[in-house]
Amino acid sequence: MTPTIRPLQDDDRVPWERMFQAYAEFYKTAIPEGGFDRVWAWIFDPANAFWCAVADDGRGELVGFTQYQLMHRSLGGSMVCYLSDLYVDPKVRGSGTGRALIDHVLAFAKDRDVPSVRWLTQEFNYPARRLYDTYGPKTDFILYNVPV
Repeated sequence: MTPTIRPLQDDDRVPWERMFQAYAEFYKTAIPEGGFDRVWAWIFDPANAFWCAVADDGRGELVGFTQYQLMHRSLGGSMVCYLSDLYVDPKVRGSGTGRALIDHVLAFAKDRDVPSVRWLTQEFNYPARRLYDTYGPKTDFILYNVPV
């Protein structure tokens, strides 16, 4: 299967929400009350530098998504693209869908002269890391997340 990658559309809400929920469950987190609506609004707000692309399997079924945004990189004096979220339905993992979604984000950045794309994953996410390692080595940075 070669998926078609396209921007999220208004009528994609139900499958997007299903996949976003599965993504949250994989990372053992809960989407807070109103979270779906907030993220959906970010995606469709032209003043917000936050996007979502989906993978269509060719039969009209959405089988993956990626959400990405621009952020400042002060040390480089430029913007970078941060790939916030990447999800592929388990039934099509290994089919090239994840690669197609990442490549979409890389093309997005290149088209805007953004010099790099960054993302995080958990240490134990070995199947995804096998794919990510084909793009380059992992960095040695450690993430701190402090609730306030």
